[in-house]
Amino acid sequence: MPEVDWAEVRTLLDSLYGSAERLEALFPGRKFTLDGHLVGSIGEVIAAYMFDLTLNPASTMAHDALCPTGRRVEIKFTQGRTVAIRHEPDHLLVLHRTRGANVRVVYNGPGAMPWTAARATQSNGQRPISLAKLTRLDATIAAGQRLPLIRPAPI
Repeated sequence: MPEVDWAEVRTLLDSLYGSAERLEALFPGRKFTLDGHLVGSIGEVIAAYMFDLTLNPASTMAHDALCPTGRRVEIKFTQGRTVAIRHEPDHLLVLHRTRGANVRVVYNGPGAMPWTAARATQSNGQRPISLAKLTRLDATIAAGQRLPLIRPAPI
């Protein structure tokens, strides 16, 4: 991965959060959450940095990256309380960050448990699961089933 100024990334990301908050203040009752490709791509580059992952081309079905041992990894990044998965991933990494805070790893383990524990498939094809549930599942993961953390969260 090329050298990145993570301090600039933090500033830019916090600016996005601030803009969303300001829009919500201007339009009460409307949500302006950062989601979709923007947040997904941010999470993917952060996870790649933290775990030495090789990112797949954008929008690759079911998995976002490969770890050095070849395991396929799905990456989810959120500022909210839930994430949604469309397919049972081989390995799942879920990262969370609120404005001004550092990224934290919510879940790092095999994808089967979260897939089974997620709610039923919605009409959009996604199965939501709460970060609280993922945190409980993560506590049961053996060290050998986790991707090794190479570097701490850069932001």
